[in-house]
Amino acid sequence: MFAVLKTGGKQYKVQSGDTLRVEKLAADAGETVQFNDILMLGGDTTVVGAPLIAGAGVQAEVVDQIKGEKLIHFVKRRRKHSSQRTKGHRQKLTLIKVTDILTEGADKTGVKAAVGAGSVGAVAVAATEAKTPAKKAAAPKAEAPAGGDDLKKLSGVGPALEKKLNAAGVTTFAQVAAWTDADVAAIDEQLSFKGRIEREGWIEQAKDLAKG
Repeated sequence: MFAVLKTGGKQYKVQSGDTLRVEKLAADAGETVQFNDILMLGGDTTVVGAPLIAGAGVQAEVVDQIKGEKLIHFVKRRRKHSSQRTKGHRQKLTLIKVTDILTEGADKTGVKAAVGAGSVGAVAVAATEAKTPAKKAAAPKAEAPAGGDDLKKLSGVGPALEKKLNAAGVTTFAQVAAWTDADVAAIDEQLSFKGRIEREGWIEQAKDLAKG
């Protein structure tokens, strides 16, 4: 029997006993977690969700917290005061081993839900608990000077992303440069950036740009 689950914005086809790497989960090695976003179940018969299959789940044991292969990020600005920078990045991942595929009753097991590390605050998330706005970390909204900065100078930021950042109260390089890990996690979750801030190195870029 196999299942297709969704986590970290990706889909995985798994069977009991499979070992795979997923986007970092808020769990320690040895813990058992349950994936509740199941898109398909296959075996003697195939069941397709619309989009999810109610009551289905995949349980897995967390083997270790690891990092992916190193990626090189190179930025070069073609301006009067040109600059270039090379930065390495290793994505944080969680190694898991699938232990069980549940076709029904997953909502009653009480097993800890598999949730991304960036979406977990001080409140523990139960397997059957839906996310509510009150439990999401508030995005930083520091005061900004009138006019703001051209955030499109940050790598990977176009008009659409700049509009999202502005709507969240982020309008200057100084704000981005002052982000803490908690701020990054909050913005990442609120705007669904999926690790883009760390991947693109926005904070370091913003520090340079804020200096003028």
